[in-house]
Amino acid sequence: MVTSHATHLCFADDDHEMEEFLKREHSLSKPYQGVGSSSSSHWELMGDAMVTTEQVRLTPDMQSRQGAIWSRIPCHLKDWEVQVHFKIHGQGKKNLNGDGLAIWYTKERMQKGPVFGNKDNFTGLGVFVDTYPNEEKHIEAQKKRYTPRTQRIFPFVLAMVGNGTISYDHERDGRPTELGGCNAMVRNLKHDSFLFIRYVRRRLTVMIDIDGQHEWRDCLDLPGVRLPQGYYFGASAITGDLSDNHDIISMKLYQLTVLRSKKEEEEEEDVITIPSVDNMELIRLGQSDEGMSGIAIFFTVLFSMLGCIFLIVIGLVVYSHWNENRRKRFY
Repeated sequence: MVTSHATHLCFADDDHEMEEFLKREHSLSKPYQGVGSSSSSHWELMGDAMVTTEQVRLTPDMQSRQGAIWSRIPCHLKDWEVQVHFKIHGQGKKNLNGDGLAIWYTKERMQKGPVFGNKDNFTGLGVFVDTYPNEEKHIEAQKKRYTPRTQRIFPFVLAMVGNGTISYDHERDGRPTELGGCNAMVRNLKHDSFLFIRYVRRRLTVMIDIDGQHEWRDCLDLPGVRLPQGYYFGASAITGDLSDNHDIISMKLYQLTVLRSKKEEEEEEDVITIPSVDNMELIRLGQSDEGMSGIAIFFTVLFSMLGCIFLIVIGLVVYSHWNENRRKRFY
């Protein structure tokens, strides 16, 4: 089957010129003709997901539902970007809704689980639109105070790379394994909301367009992300005691054609077989330093200064005693 492609020029973050080709066989859009259970369809529904004329509804605004849609065709592109047009809406008031949706590029497909409707210990990339603050609610229930480390505005978009052995920490909203993220007030918007995920030259970029201004806002930009080829794209969502409608209106995948230098080509010759992130420990360290802000930094500086003053005073007292004893020896 011959597929048609739309193409146009764009620029990478470092001004490298790129060409984008729309890959229709990997894209999902109205009127959703390629969605279904037959082996000839490109996309397959799972769980409570259903397709209408306007969207693919991953979950309805009802408790204890989970649904997903997965591409049947593995993606063998080296550089790509996916633009997701989505909508999250429901009757629940602020923080009385849940739980969110995820966009996937993973080795596994069509497996139910607790991570926004997909399996835990996944292999690949997950980008999560998390709408419920589990850790904050847990802290509130224990009548503890927020700390700068835990305080976060929800909904929150974050990314995670898994290698098949790393678990997503649901109770802590994925903080231990996140690569970074941003807050995104995406519920019950009157205008369209979009998520942009680009993977080019082993650099992962996530942006959002949720303000109705048709402008992308930076969310995450990280080099050294290693994702194998041949994985599957998908989207999933889950509800628990709280719920929302989680809708995918379109997922458009573009092949990126990027000019590489000879050195870059040599560096990228190694075939990636296991997803990984370079310097993951440094990323976590940076996040913990970033979390220690505001009051925590104030008290750290204050106690450090008090400690220095205390040591200086002790030193002066010891010096004065030594000086006095020295004078007495001369008389």
